[in-house]
Amino acid sequence: MPEHHDASFLVPILVFCAGAVIAVPLFKRAGLGVVIGYLAAGLAIGPAGFGIVKDADAVRGVAELGIVLLLFVIGLELKLSKLLSMKRDIFGLGAAQFAGSAAVIGLVALLLGVKPGGAFVAGVSFAMSATAIALQILDERGTLQSAYGQRTFSVLLFQDMAIVPVLAIVPLLAMTPTSQEHDWMATLTGVGIAIAALAAIVLAGLYLLNPLFRLLARTGAREVLTAAALLVVLGSALLMQVAGMSMALGAFMAGLLLAESNFRHQLEADIEPFRGLLLGLFFMSVGMGMEAGLIAGNALFLAAAGVALIGAKIAVAYALERLSRSSRRDALRSAVLLSPAGEFSLVLLPLGGALGLLDDRQAGIATALAALTMALGPVIAKGIEVLIDRRDAALPEPEFDPDAFDGVKGSVLVVGFGRFGQLTTQVLLAEGVDVTVIDKDVSRIQSAARFGFKVYYGDGTRLDVLRASGAAGARLVAICVDDREAALTVVELVREHFPLAQIHARAYDRIHAVDLMNAGVDFQLRETLLSAVRFGREALVGLGTDPDRASEVEAAVLERDSERLAAQHASGEVRPADYTKVPRLTPEPLSQPRAKSKALSPETSAAIAAGEDKRA
Repeated sequence: MPEHHDASFLVPILVFCAGAVIAVPLFKRAGLGVVIGYLAAGLAIGPAGFGIVKDADAVRGVAELGIVLLLFVIGLELKLSKLLSMKRDIFGLGAAQFAGSAAVIGLVALLLGVKPGGAFVAGVSFAMSATAIALQILDERGTLQSAYGQRTFSVLLFQDMAIVPVLAIVPLLAMTPTSQEHDWMATLTGVGIAIAALAAIVLAGLYLLNPLFRLLARTGAREVLTAAALLVVLGSALLMQVAGMSMALGAFMAGLLLAESNFRHQLEADIEPFRGLLLGLFFMSVGMGMEAGLIAGNALFLAAAGVALIGAKIAVAYALERLSRSSRRDALRSAVLLSPAGEFSLVLLPLGGALGLLDDRQAGIATALAALTMALGPVIAKGIEVLIDRRDAALPEPEFDPDAFDGVKGSVLVVGFGRFGQLTTQVLLAEGVDVTVIDKDVSRIQSAARFGFKVYYGDGTRLDVLRASGAAGARLVAICVDDREAALTVVELVREHFPLAQIHARAYDRIHAVDLMNAGVDFQLRETLLSAVRFGREALVGLGTDPDRASEVEAAVLERDSERLAAQHASGEVRPADYTKVPRLTPEPLSQPRAKSKALSPETSAAIAAGEDKRA
């Protein structure tokens, strides 16, 4: 039987896929992140591991397209409006952190005997932070929109932008022209070609790309749009490479020019699968290039250097965060997230080795050190978070001080200064209403200075706190807490002890609204009611409904909802809180359905029947 070699290319593909599928979930589950998983998979299948793949450089040649696609996506995300709104943190704090860390690390590298060009590469490489790791941790904590989360993101954004000039500078450091070889005419020609290539990309982005994508979109062929996206990215990258500059710079320029395009999200979605796979392959190729013997022989040095590097980056970032008026806790959290070396250190350090700025041993140790900090970073971040939580728990809760409320007066007493309370006070302050606010969350009290008034520490469920905060003289008490039981407790206290005050309360849902009405509030509002109905109105407009008609429907739905809620309150339809069966209220449509519901599967029929049994 003849031997076939047609499918021989499938073997390395299967090996790469198997390595990623096995290693990445394991390392991510361990909290070390996907980058370390790819590095470990590459180390295992490469020459230093099982030797399944022999030539790491050949793989890296293809895998570097992942970096090109990543730079394109970064360019797509850098809208001018976004940059302007965060310019102070991006270009102030971000630039200072990057420059400060690079200077400290570069100086240490010089003292260790690294050449100036290599010290620059080491400094900028280690000064960058692991964007994927930091954003993943912020997302898991749900703190990306917090003050420290936004500042961390700003620093990472500056570093992403710094990648492009750094990639352009590093090759220049390796140029060593002699007087005989130096040709000014050739240099000027090279600069002219580079400028012409940049101008061609800019002009194409301004005048050709959007019409091209509109034309292709009319064909309705999704795969053609994907092919066009790859054509734009790889074409820009190739043009810049031919002009003697970085492929990544070309991809970044293309992305930046399409950042305001109507096709931005479509392009990002089309590119994302290729970017993720090729970037993973790149990190695997870096792992394949690691020398296990070099790492084992320098284990103690790597461990000490890893701790020192992370400590130095934390110190620099923490000091700059404090100078930017971040709290100690937020500054430490942000600094720790920025401490691991970035993914692009795995690009720059091998590049420095290939260009001769670092020798083979230095490049190998530096690359291993970068990977080590990526592994240590999430562990340290977790440990710091645990310590902060324990410290906060150990601190005595601020004592209620009635004397602190001396002279307090206000037409409105607002209980709770979360997202709902902050928006409520904005409306009151806009009309010049005297407001007193109490909250038992210390962090909210600290952030209230921006609003131009003082938020007092106090638990609104305590009668002495309500008395001290001026509830007896308030015309209206606005209960904005997000705790159902706490809100009902405050209503009962105010209704009993301060009967002249109106009570307005935030309701969590329909049932809570009825409970508040039963407790005697003068006004209640479900926190999602107006936003959800307005969302529905905009959906109608998006479907082509006349805006005036959509507004009429919006008003009609709100009116029917109000009538239904009043009827449910009056009839006792909402069952008591101690009702043993759920739900306490059966949801009903406000408008008569035009068709009867149909169960599309046996499971759906069973679920509907079970619900009817519960209501019975």
